[in-house]
Amino acid sequence: MSGIPHDHYEPKTGAEKWLHSRLPIVSLMYDTLMIPTPKNLNWMWIWGIVLTFCLVLQIVTGIILVMHYTPHVELAFASIEHIMRNVNGGHFIRYLHMNGASLFFFAVYIHIFRGLYYGSYKAPREITWIIGMLIYLMMMGTAFMGYVLPWGQMSFWGATVITGLFGAIPFIGEPIQTWLLGGPAVDNATLNRFFSLHYLLPFVIAALVAVHIWAFHSTGNNNPTGVDVRRGSKAEAEKDTLPFWPYFVIKDLFALAVIMVVFFAIVGFMPNYLGHPDNYIEANALATPAHIVPEWYFLPFYAILRAFTGEVWVVQLASWITGGIVDAKFFGVLAMFGAIAVMALVPWLDTSSVRSGRYRPMFKWWFALLVIDFIVLMWLGARPAEEPYATYSLIASAYWFAYFLVILPLLGVIEKPTAAPETIEADFEAHYGKAETPAE
Repeated sequence: MSGIPHDHYEPKTGAEKWLHSRLPIVSLMYDTLMIPTPKNLNWMWIWGIVLTFCLVLQIVTGIILVMHYTPHVELAFASIEHIMRNVNGGHFIRYLHMNGASLFFFAVYIHIFRGLYYGSYKAPREITWIIGMLIYLMMMGTAFMGYVLPWGQMSFWGATVITGLFGAIPFIGEPIQTWLLGGPAVDNATLNRFFSLHYLLPFVIAALVAVHIWAFHSTGNNNPTGVDVRRGSKAEAEKDTLPFWPYFVIKDLFALAVIMVVFFAIVGFMPNYLGHPDNYIEANALATPAHIVPEWYFLPFYAILRAFTGEVWVVQLASWITGGIVDAKFFGVLAMFGAIAVMALVPWLDTSSVRSGRYRPMFKWWFALLVIDFIVLMWLGARPAEEPYATYSLIASAYWFAYFLVILPLLGVIEKPTAAPETIEADFEAHYGKAETPAE
C-alpha cells in the first residue's frame, strides 16, 4: 500500500490470526479504509465515489436488462419495448441504465479535468494516469456498443458510421471493419458481437479500476497543492493527513447523496432528455436519418473527426506527403483518436516542475480556455456539418491539440509560478486555521 507511515492491521483473536495468515482480506480492507489521505482535499476529490457508484449501477442494471433482452435484429427492438411495457419496473431499470451512462461520463470528465488542473498525472503517478485513460477508452467502447443494442434508427446508423471509420485505415482497414461487423454490413452478426462485448467490458473496467485504486494507494493521493505528504516519520505524516475513514468516506457519501437527488430527479421526470427521439424508431437500413448524432459524451471527439475535411491545408499536406494514403477520412480518424492520445501523453508533454495549477498563473488562463474549448466542441458535435460550424470545429480542434502539444511544453519554460506552501499542513491551516491544543 502507500509508502506513507501509518498504522497497519494487527490481528488480535485466534480466528483473526488464522484468517490473516491464510487470506489477509481484512488487512487489505483495513489498510484501504485507514489509508492516510491528504487533509486538504477539496470537493473536486468526491468524483471517485460517484464513478464507483456508476460502475456498480451499470453492472447491476445491465445484468437485469440482459435477462429480458434478445440480441437479434428481428427481435431486439421489440424486446426493448417488452422491457419498457411488460417487465415489472423494467422502464425504471432501463432509464437508470441509460442515464447512468451519462452520469458516468459526466463524472469522468470532471475527474479527468481535475487531474489535468492539479497535475495528478505528474511523477510518480504516470502509471495511475495511463490506467485511468485506459478505463476511459473502455468506457467509450462499452457505451458505443450499448447504444447499438436498442436497434433503433440512431443505433443502426451510429454503428454504420463509426465502424465505417475503421475502413478508412489504409491496407488493413477493410479486414478490421469486416471483422467488427461480422460481415459486409451492419447486421445480426454485428449486434451479437456488440452485445457480447458490451456485457464483457464492464468487468474489464472493474478490474482496471481495482488496479487504478491500487496504483494511487501505492504512490499516495495527490492534493490541491501538489505538495507530497511528509514521509520522514509517522508523526510528520499525521500532521499532513487524516485516515480515509471516517473523514473522507462521510464527505464522499454526502456528496454522492446530493448528486443522487439530481440523478433520480432526471431519471424520474426527464429520462429521455439526453437521448434522441429517432432511437424510438426501429432500425431501417433504407431510411437514413437527416442528422446522425452520437450520444452527448462523444460529441467533442465527433466534432474533431468531422473538422478535418479535404479542404483543410493540413489534410492536403498529409495527403501529398503520403501519396494519397492519408485522405480526409483517415486524417479525421487519426485526429479523433489523437485527441485522446495527447491526454494520455500529458505526463511527458507538461514540462513544468510545479505540479498544481493553483500556483501557475499563466497556466490557469490556458486551462480555462481548454475547458471552454471542450464544451464548445461538444456543442459543435451536435451541429450540422456545414458552415459556419465546420470552421468553428476546425478552430476548436486546433486549440485542443495546440494546448497539449505546444502550450503546455512552452509554459513549463516561460512561466514563473507562485510559491507553493512547504507542507500540506501549512496549506490546511491557511484555509481553516490552526487547530487549538486542548488545555490539560
